[in-house]
Amino acid sequence: MNRLDPALVPLYDLVLQRNPGETEFHQAVLEVLDSLGAVVRKHPDYADARVIARLCEPERQIIFRVPWVDDNGRIEIHRGFRVEFNSALGPYKGGLRFHPSVLLGTVKFLGFEQIFKNALTGLPIGGAKGGSDFDPKGRSDMEVMRFCQSFMTELYRHIGEYTDVPAGDIGVGGREIGYLFGQYKRITNRYESAVLTGKGLGWGGSQVRREATGYGTAYFVEEMLKTKGGSFDGQRVVVSGSGNVAIYAIEKVHQLGGTVVACSDSGGYVVDENGIDLDLLKEIKEVRRGRISEYAEARAATYVAGGSIWDVPCKVALPCATQNEMDEAGALALIRNGCTAVGEGANMPVVPEAVKALREAGVLFAPGKAANAGGVATSALEMQQNASRDSWSFEHTEGRLAEIMKGIHERCAATAEEYDVPGNYVLGANAAAFVQVADAMIAQGVI
Repeated sequence: MNRLDPALVPLYDLVLQRNPGETEFHQAVLEVLDSLGAVVRKHPDYADARVIARLCEPERQIIFRVPWVDDNGRIEIHRGFRVEFNSALGPYKGGLRFHPSVLLGTVKFLGFEQIFKNALTGLPIGGAKGGSDFDPKGRSDMEVMRFCQSFMTELYRHIGEYTDVPAGDIGVGGREIGYLFGQYKRITNRYESAVLTGKGLGWGGSQVRREATGYGTAYFVEEMLKTKGGSFDGQRVVVSGSGNVAIYAIEKVHQLGGTVVACSDSGGYVVDENGIDLDLLKEIKEVRRGRISEYAEARAATYVAGGSIWDVPCKVALPCATQNEMDEAGALALIRNGCTAVGEGANMPVVPEAVKALREAGVLFAPGKAANAGGVATSALEMQQNASRDSWSFEHTEGRLAEIMKGIHERCAATAEEYDVPGNYVLGANAAAFVQVADAMIAQGVI
């Protein structure tokens, strides 16, 4: 709390009071407020309009029951969420997460982050997030279909291409998006392509959407490395996770000349000194839905059950698994081993103490709201294609993604310079996004 501008302390206290027990949301708000003291001093009209206080309160929070029947005829009941946080820049936009860890506080933290991430893309989209405590792992396709149909039977009334456009996230891939879209179409009797993104290529989806978050992270970190005269070329890289974001971050790092030597899942991590075999990893994770230990068995790589992947020496680290996965000890291990750059591929994967340690050691650090923005940027590109009844090539879409990520880096770097903290991408991202959203909110009145 000592790091906050004194004028913002009462606001943070109010957030704690009104949102008890939602520690991830508190963390996300504190990280943003920590950057805004200088902004408010430079623009006191933001304080007068209570823009920050309004930003910390979602425009709408929806919680609903999701009953469905499993393959054994047993009725199961889960909880669904959609937090529509801010629509100053455009319709609400943000993913759906299906995972047992999903609580209201989880969705609020993700939705709050999404406001700033979406603003940084420069595209006309607001911030939202949603999901359920349902776990699709181990469920049959028919069980997943029945759950998704029940979930959408409630959610449909709150979304639309000009209102709120969900996408996928952890536990929600192409299969789930297909079932959700089918139920929305059935209920509304409208083929409203832009109501969901992450669709199949044959029915309104976009090229590069699957790859976008991982590719975008690599693009952003490459731009960050260039500021110090470097690049991925010849660099030893560690990527946590082995899901969608991690796989395509690995792919793009390899294309840019780096060598990813380690990746992980919830059971442990593998180290492959020859570089991760991407085809094998995709086979295990995307086809078999197996464990990372199977990679070690097939490749004769080193497998470590549990442990910390951040103990593996590297020059660049990309945390791409989940929130708060890198603690201070992990950051200190990276620093001792000579790491020069860390880019958040997941949402808020590095705890505040670890971020502080990295920045004090001079390690380049890219926050998720900037480095992780490639996924939502390409979702917005999917919305554009749907609106014009068009379909772009992979090369054209990837080119747009690369341009957007370069633009985000330039905005963050320039804003950090403006506030006399060059290289502070956290402040640069937060301040640049906040000013854009705040100006729109003031222009639209007290709503």
